[in-house]
Amino acid sequence: MASTESSTSVVKDSSQDLAGLEAGLDALDAVRTTRRTPFRQTFVQKILPPVVAVVLVLVVWQILVSAKVTDAYKLPSPSAVWHEVEDAWLQGTLLEYIWTSVSRGLLGFLMALVIGTPLGLIVARVRFVRAAIGPILSGLQSLPSVAWVPPAVIWLGLNDQMMYAVILLGAVPSIANGLVAGVDQVPPLFLRAGRTLGATGLRHTWHIVMPAALPGYLAGLKQGWAFSWRSLMAAEIIAQSPDLGMGLGQLLEAGRTNSSMSQVFLAILLILVVGIAIDLLIFSPLERRVLRSRGLLVKS
Repeated sequence: MASTESSTSVVKDSSQDLAGLEAGLDALDAVRTTRRTPFRQTFVQKILPPVVAVVLVLVVWQILVSAKVTDAYKLPSPSAVWHEVEDAWLQGTLLEYIWTSVSRGLLGFLMALVIGTPLGLIVARVRFVRAAIGPILSGLQSLPSVAWVPPAVIWLGLNDQMMYAVILLGAVPSIANGLVAGVDQVPPLFLRAGRTLGATGLRHTWHIVMPAALPGYLAGLKQGWAFSWRSLMAAEIIAQSPDLGMGLGQLLEAGRTNSSMSQVFLAILLILVVGIAIDLLIFSPLERRVLRSRGLLVKS
């Protein structure tokens, strides 16, 4: 009897120790999660590296210009490109160039999101549809977006509808394939557990499949935005019309037509800046949030 009581007390002590250990670990995790990162650390780790990279690019660029490795009309100086920025700003056209392209790109991407998400779910969950459409989606994803511009112009004319059609044809396959890849990576145990708990039909898709497939789906969204932006630039470069306005692609083509390399470099830099800004402001926070919710990212 005494031995039984002693063993019971040992088990209780062990369970209490284990509970205390788990509580301590949870507290440590909470501290790590809620503790704000010092500004100096954020500056050194996140702000300083890209600033240094930009400075190095400008220095190398200026060295190449000063060394006259090529003719001045082929490689403008950083100051010449900056003068283009100033002129566009003073004329009030700089923000117009950016907004024309960004508004088209984001609206086209949202339309591709609405179409690509249910398409990806259907392809991932229905075997016959996957066998029939899956290879076509992969082929469309590898097809250069610029190939869709001539038929889109013939079908729809020189208008915004043509731009959106090219964006959809470039972005929908990437979003759908990203979701298919995410669904394929969902552990079967999750699906069986969801059905056991009574999640069927749309509830099963919304509460079980989509949250579990979120990392792959998010990767598909990032790739879909990249394809949307590239498709739009291809359409704006090729399709020229006063009714279309002046976007970044038209600005790039205008610089080529006018043999103004400083204008060409201005358009290229603006295209890069917009692409980086969208990633930093939209997709990177979403990715960090998803990773943090899965315990894969402690510090923001």
